[in-house]
Amino acid sequence: MIAIFCRRKHGRSGGLCSECEELLKYVEKRLEKCPFHGNKPACSKCPVHCYKPDMRDKIREVMRYAGPRMICRHPLMAAAHYLAGKRHGHKAPNRALPSDTAKPK
Repeated sequence: MIAIFCRRKHGRSGGLCSECEELLKYVEKRLEKCPFHGNKPACSKCPVHCYKPDMRDKIREVMRYAGPRMICRHPLMAAAHYLAGKRHGHKAPNRALPSDTAKPK
């Protein structure tokens, strides 16, 4: 999606511009740390918002532009992305409370 966005909005044909490259690296880093790993829901449905607000706005802009265009360019990826957005029932992973705030038994 980022490549589609960068190609059209920033006029890059041979790779990503520095801004889009930075966004891609940020996304990859956040996905590595995702507590859901392979079962990750679409970000809009995810109970854990792991992007900083400014980066969330950037990726939202990319998805708004590139999402509809993926249907023609990458139909199978677009279908998988659509289905991932339809999944329900994901809950945030249990996180241990810090020892000083733990509830007494």
